[in-house]
Amino acid sequence: MELFTYLGILLITGAFVGFTSGLLGVGGGFIMVPVQFFLLTSIGTDPDTALRVSFATSLAVILPTAFNGAWGHWRRDAVLIKPAMILGLSGLFGGILGALTSSYAPVGILSFLFGMLAIFSALWMVGSKYSETEDERVNPKPSYTLWGFLGGYLSGLLGIGGGVVMVPILNILLKFPIHKAIGTSMAFIVFASIGGITTYLITGINTPGLPPYSIGYINILQLVVLVVASLPMSRFGVKAAHSLPEKKLRYIFVILLIYIGLKMMGVFQWLNIPL
Repeated sequence: MELFTYLGILLITGAFVGFTSGLLGVGGGFIMVPVQFFLLTSIGTDPDTALRVSFATSLAVILPTAFNGAWGHWRRDAVLIKPAMILGLSGLFGGILGALTSSYAPVGILSFLFGMLAIFSALWMVGSKYSETEDERVNPKPSYTLWGFLGGYLSGLLGIGGGVVMVPILNILLKFPIHKAIGTSMAFIVFASIGGITTYLITGINTPGLPPYSIGYINILQLVVLVVASLPMSRFGVKAAHSLPEKKLRYIFVILLIYIGLKMMGVFQWLNIPL
């Protein structure tokens, strides 16, 4: 693959990731990971190594993008500070454990299980009664700790921000209004991604067959290009999130969850559908 094509694909991917990150409160790893994996294997990287590099680099891209998005949502009063701190700190430790699991466990099985979870979350959002109230509900701190750890674990496990799980949990289970669920999720992602990034840096040291310009499992070339493209687009996503009706945001998220689930489970590949 030519360098121009390689960089062009990364730039387009980064721009799309930045926009969806700000719009829906998700990290965008479900988009980046398969693209990065394709690019790395196309230049001869071993598939097992390529997948772990994709997970790690995805988290490294998500960190500044999530911080940028969280800042934008906070300026619009859409981040609940105390819940975000509890979710984030427990998510940090979950991210460490998730990345450790991913570094040594069969990734294919874990991806399939997470795909099932994503589809379940989508069906959960569709079937649950939707509340349009803007009233803030007070939840017990242990619930934030539990769900933050779970979201962080999945973040480190599969190189995603964790918003794919956290937004439905905050919106449906903890009764956050959808805009505040998205904003608080972005703040949580900042912490969760730090845990996974740190672990992947350590576990990837001295791994044979890493692609050029890698530190641990993080590929610096992909990281820089994706960040440059994603950061400015996340601001547009934040603006779009606060100009769209809540119901539309929820349905958009449901569609993305279903796509994520089918992609992670390999259904499109099994049906020979190029998606």
